[in-house]
Amino acid sequence: MGFKWINKNIPKIGARDLARGCKAFSDDIHNRDALVLKVLRSNRPHARILDVAVAVALKTPGVVGILTCKDVPGKNRHGLINKDQPLLSEDRVRFVGESVALVAAEDEKAAQTAIGAIRVTYEDLPPIFDPKKALEDGAPFIHHKGNLLFRRTLRKGDVTQAFARCHVVLKRSYSTPPLEHSYLEPDAGLGYVDQDGTLVIYASTQNPHYDQKEVCEILGLEDDEVRVVQAATGGGFGSKLDLTVQGFIGVALYHFRRPVRLVFSREEAFLATTKRHPLKIEMETGAMRDGRVVAVRARVVCDTGAYASYGVAVVTRAAVHVTGPYQVDNVEVESLGVYTNNPVAGAMRGFGTPQMAFASESQMDILAHELGMDPLEIRKINALRPGGTTATGQELSESVGFLKTLNAIEPHYRRARAQWKGNELPGCYKKGIGLGAMMYGIGNTGVQNPSNGRVEMDEKGKITLFTGAADIGQGASTVLAQIVAEVLDVDPHKIRVVAADTRWTASAGATSASRQTYISGNAVKEAAQKVLDVLLCEAADVLKAPRTDLVLKDGYVMGPGDSFGKVSLKELAKKAHRKGRSLSWQGYFDPETTLLNLDTGQGDPYATYAFGCQLALVEVDELTGDVCVSEIVAAHDVGKAIHPQNVEGQIEGGVAMGLGFALMEKYIPGATHTMGEYHIPTCLDMPRVTTIIIEDPEPTGPFGAKGVGEPALLPTVPAILNAITDALGERIYDLPANPERVREIGIRSLKSKD
Repeated sequence: MGFKWINKNIPKIGARDLARGCKAFSDDIHNRDALVLKVLRSNRPHARILDVAVAVALKTPGVVGILTCKDVPGKNRHGLINKDQPLLSEDRVRFVGESVALVAAEDEKAAQTAIGAIRVTYEDLPPIFDPKKALEDGAPFIHHKGNLLFRRTLRKGDVTQAFARCHVVLKRSYSTPPLEHSYLEPDAGLGYVDQDGTLVIYASTQNPHYDQKEVCEILGLEDDEVRVVQAATGGGFGSKLDLTVQGFIGVALYHFRRPVRLVFSREEAFLATTKRHPLKIEMETGAMRDGRVVAVRARVVCDTGAYASYGVAVVTRAAVHVTGPYQVDNVEVESLGVYTNNPVAGAMRGFGTPQMAFASESQMDILAHELGMDPLEIRKINALRPGGTTATGQELSESVGFLKTLNAIEPHYRRARAQWKGNELPGCYKKGIGLGAMMYGIGNTGVQNPSNGRVEMDEKGKITLFTGAADIGQGASTVLAQIVAEVLDVDPHKIRVVAADTRWTASAGATSASRQTYISGNAVKEAAQKVLDVLLCEAADVLKAPRTDLVLKDGYVMGPGDSFGKVSLKELAKKAHRKGRSLSWQGYFDPETTLLNLDTGQGDPYATYAFGCQLALVEVDELTGDVCVSEIVAAHDVGKAIHPQNVEGQIEGGVAMGLGFALMEKYIPGATHTMGEYHIPTCLDMPRVTTIIIEDPEPTGPFGAKGVGEPALLPTVPAILNAITDALGERIYDLPANPERVREIGIRSLKSKD
């Protein structure tokens, strides 16, 4: 099927304004009368609050007010899944950086002075920083219900019997650290009270409709009393799914009825925003002599920190993706989310799946070594195919492009084996080649996951797309406009896009879980199709031709032959409006999923899955521990690439993030305060990236599309770690593979040669 606007690299909508600096990011939005807000944060990991003394601070010149938990008019709780986190602490604090009081002042200096003048009296409580110790009998409770947030079990087949007949069974333990999201733009926002009394909040966010709901509950207001607008957002990667500044701005507006502004410093963002969940993974894998993996058993402990945030989702997705993109008939998983006094762990690109991919793909390489098999071949043998079943027992019928990604990688892999690996470097330098593969469920796990979209055409034929989907740089607005343009056969750049404003748009759900192209894409496609149906009805009347015979082309509707003539969409829109026929239509889509069984974890948690494989070529200096990733070849099944260049950009961005996760990133509570102490890749660290887009269309997707935002990251870490193992002959089980860890192995290798 040929497309006019699908699979085309059109200029991204809004790119010109971004390049010219015309887009207002949240920190760019000012009001001359705005009060400056500052948050007093706890310096204790676990303590009872005995008193918050604000009298002296209130006397600071320029201070308008200081708010504590007693000033929250509604429910002093928020949370994406579990409402367990107070906006302002009540009886205790549970991590360093928790919010205790909110200062509103006329200027920055007055606000900061007042923060320093507030005196909090604490009674220290025993802190727990190790999630395994938090589960021990007698461990002090962080929350009154205990330290276990959530337990997800998954059982398929009979693992014990399967292990008994395996030729090889290997058991290994892996760990991953907490990570900072490191988006370029720290959290910020501005609020004011509109002329009709509505509280208006502009913020850097990934889900304005969620923000609106949470702020309304905190303030005890109705939805129409709070409006949230997404400002241009300089990255999110999951952290901006949680409330950051929005709740503080809302409660300040409620009390002071003046414009207010809150901007986190980089240090505050490091201290108080969510981190990637650190995981401890024990994995046991059994295979037959021919390489078939027949059993996997795993125990996963997720440190969710002081509050739940997305912990339940991470725990569940980690369990569901335990086997990766492979057919395994016997699976047993226990995945635990545990409270500690560490910083809150939340959503970060992949929801626990990158951590699991590191473990499961390491296991595949170890199995290949134990069985004397080629790492690519063992993946081919076990690859999920149409008709295969996942760890949750879901049968995959179509759009299972994993084997296609392996086949696409193969010539690059074979060439590297023959040429690159064979050309060894002198001295202390070693070369290595590694593979990493992935599967990722698109959308939220086993729950309703809907999106809405609206398309309007005015009497002059001008089209407006209304979508609640937050574009955080990934190009959602462009892709959704392309989908509408394809249905209505118009130039996407002639479509006005109104996005992520709770006054004008219905909820499209979160920009997370790689869901917007698939789910919101279907919603806006349906809306556009409804508009087209009205236009075609009008055209049938004008052209006196059967509607089924009409053709849409270049802004006109044409009859089946020259004798029928043609009529423009503009003229049809005018006629429809004159007759009172609506050209404003809502579209809706909610993928078909089922709840996972609470005991067995069996069910259909996602309507579709993305697949991929990456090849990493590395050079390792055994003496210094430096690892240079020379090249990544990335093949990803995206269903259909609506905007191929956008897909390539997502893959390259995923590789960059995976590079940091693999080699250098680690957030250390109490020690990591700024970007100077937290290492992320720069352009100088980036390898050459070769992208291969595989299109195995998803029948339920908009024009066959699925998604690639999070899948792009997942294979990078295991590919690099497997390549390091190939170079050094020894494996690293704890991320990151930083120079200290690599050098330790390299020095042992050098000594063994002496």
